[in-house]
Amino acid sequence: MQRPKLRRTQAVQMVLRVLLDHLDDDELYGLRICAEAGLPSGTIHPMLARLKKLGLVEARREDVDPSVVGRPARHYYRLTPDGVQEARAALTRIQPAAPLHPRTAQ
Repeated sequence: MQRPKLRRTQAVQMVLRVLLDHLDDDELYGLRICAEAGLPSGTIHPMLARLKKLGLVEARREDVDPSVVGRPARHYYRLTPDGVQEARAALTRIQPAAPLHPRTAQ
């Protein structure tokens, strides 16, 4: 059975770019991905869940006591080998986006 295709929306491309830019890092936590992609967590986290379901991202929950570290446990993400291939393929096919409001010559 063939894996469902990844919808290559602009937001997906932004997240894939962030993950590819950090391949040498161990993992990235969700809010850092949000900050670097410039997207809200309500967009990023469902997207990361879809990427995980497609086998393109691995995820794990940080094993910490929130009362000790003073924050909730983080969820960490990284591209799988298939995810690296898919991300590179998706990003090489990107066409530069036209400006939303092109300036008119004066």
